[in-house]
Amino acid sequence: MGVVRIEDGQLADTQYSLLKPPPGHDHFEPGNIRIHGIRPQDVINAPSYGQYWRWLVDRLEADDPDGILVAHNAIFDTGVIRAANQAVGEPARPWRYTCTLRLSRAAYQLRSYSLPAVSHAVGVSLENHHNALADAQACAGIVMDLARRSAAGSMEELAAHYGTKILSANL
Repeated sequence: MGVVRIEDGQLADTQYSLLKPPPGHDHFEPGNIRIHGIRPQDVINAPSYGQYWRWLVDRLEADDPDGILVAHNAIFDTGVIRAANQAVGEPARPWRYTCTLRLSRAAYQLRSYSLPAVSHAVGVSLENHHNALADAQACAGIVMDLARRSAAGSMEELAAHYGTKILSANL
């Protein structure tokens, strides 16, 4: 899991950890290994998903209880988080989120809106695509570029400027 926290338009913090999948969800598909390069032996000493998620939520809520999650193709990420939380019996929490894929489609004229393509177009480095922290840093860079272009002072202003929404989900 990779997390980048932006505060007042600046990078404030990053977190990264490999996670041990919940029992019953710990099969490593060869296709996913090819994409991410993460193998079962890589997570032997990693924290469990449940441990890490509780620690991360406590930290994020302490730093910014009104924070908004941002991901590229956020519907995928929110679905994974929801399923993982259900698998470990973690209670669902309401989260607000938005999507850099949707924002990018509204803001830029590109041939592709993949994370590498958008990152490249806005001059954000993405050297290790599919590494969770590298992808999170690329999303943060896209958000900061969009905020600069729109002069938005908040995620709500940014979403409104580009005609997208801040969504809510129980994750």
